[in-house]
Amino acid sequence: MAEQKKSKLDPETEKLAQQFDKFDEDIKSMTQDRMNQAPKQDVEPQTKLSQSEIEKSKEIYLKPHRTIGANDKFNEKFREAFNFDKEYVHFIAENREIVGETIDIWTRPYGGMPAEWWKVPVNTPVWGPRYLAQQIKSCTYHRLVMQEDKLSGSDNKGNQYFGTMAVDTTVQRLDAHPVSSKKSVFMGKNLF
Repeated sequence: MAEQKKSKLDPETEKLAQQFDKFDEDIKSMTQDRMNQAPKQDVEPQTKLSQSEIEKSKEIYLKPHRTIGANDKFNEKFREAFNFDKEYVHFIAENREIVGETIDIWTRPYGGMPAEWWKVPVNTPVWGPRYLAQQIKSCTYHRLVMQEDKLSGSDNKGNQYFGTMAVDTTVQRLDAHPVSSKKSVFMGKNLF
């Protein structure tokens, strides 16, 4: 009797093991390169200011709230890139996860530089270093979504099996947009 139950369970457990192995392979195949190629979720900008509203807004220049020094020495090969990245740009930051909350963020774009803690107001035009705007723009995460797919085959009772497939999307957690709608050669490929 026990052997009959075991023989009935073996094909079912084999199918489950195969499904689990396929799922495990799907998860392992999600390398960082593959996740970076995932489609970005489309979201409308939170802040829609007219050009006259931008011109009337007061000029806010950001400074770090806290700075922690570095023990290592700055590599002079990166001096030109650092000079470009430290230029102040006019941008609007957005917190997409907690709408309206100030962004607290640490930056240290180059070795040998101190780490800086910034408090960036959202949904208002501000002036800050280009490396700060770029770091805010790069704040994304990957969302893994489980989707049910019908598998081919069924057991001897007519039941169908369902499996899961891992699918990922990239979600923009924080965002920064340049204030000026005019594209500039000096803004770089990311507009910052």
